[in-house]
Amino acid sequence: MQRPSADTDWMAAAIALSQRGRPASAPNPNVGCLIVSDGVVVARGWTQAGGRPHAEAIALALAGDAARGATAYVTLEPCAHASSRGPCCTDTLIAAGVARVVIAAQDPDPRTDGQGVARLREAGIEVVAGVLAAEARAAMAPWWTRQAARRPFVTLKLATSLDGCIAMADGSSRWITGDRARAHGHLERARHQAILVGRGTLAADNPGLDVRLAGLEDRSPKKLLLTSGKAPAGWTAVASPDAIDDVDSVLVEGGASAASAFLGADRVDRLLLYRAPILIGGGKPALGDIGRTDLADAHGRWCLTDSRLLGSDRLDVYERVREG
Repeated sequence: MQRPSADTDWMAAAIALSQRGRPASAPNPNVGCLIVSDGVVVARGWTQAGGRPHAEAIALALAGDAARGATAYVTLEPCAHASSRGPCCTDTLIAAGVARVVIAAQDPDPRTDGQGVARLREAGIEVVAGVLAAEARAAMAPWWTRQAARRPFVTLKLATSLDGCIAMADGSSRWITGDRARAHGHLERARHQAILVGRGTLAADNPGLDVRLAGLEDRSPKKLLLTSGKAPAGWTAVASPDAIDDVDSVLVEGGASAASAFLGADRVDRLLLYRAPILIGGGKPALGDIGRTDLADAHGRWCLTDSRLLGSDRLDVYERVREG
């Protein structure tokens, strides 16, 4: 049986695994599951495209008899409700004969919320809950935001010079950042269901907004245009930051007006700030007015969660600080 002292490490691995299902698992959460026996991973699974099969079903099917007496590490409480699309994962875990189930986050869905844990314990299975819960929720941020706030999770990408410009004075912006930063930007595209730009960016750059990374070309997101008018073929018009309701994750990629609109509406949950070691001076600023009238209101809103070099460029990742 797996020692409890190793639970955090195995759960961290399950959370990393869960990212393979993002964003394809929508509208279901991207869950990861490891089956561990005597310190060895005997099977793993993550939620598949469209939300089925669930991570637990994949892992248990692969484990077969090796699941009996093993520990299952699951990043979200196993579902406890019946569905026409497949059996509930709580029953599947019980039938597989696992000895322990370690859970990261409790499922906020009222059809499961605590019931999965209760049923596992009633079946004599040891349950440890709350292991790396915050990290698991962050890994499922799009789904979690939809559940909690009934809106999509929004990431804002800004690629700027050191002096905060996104383009030269004449509007030219190819390329401010280098190859590695742009490749990372394409990876972020692949992790979102939709990508949005403003009318000015569409007119100036006619961007394709596709994913150009080998093996991820099929992950190109839906294209949204922030406009009060119509969108061209292949695009969907969005009238305001509050008007997006058919996807769980959006990457806002350009330009200053779109970025300012989402920040002004307090609809940005995550900020990717790519900065190239160049100075432009007199170029186009990254942001316009976002409604700040008191400097004190600008403080305490953002928390730095990651910082790294991508070639000669620096990426800083900030998360919006929200109550609850």
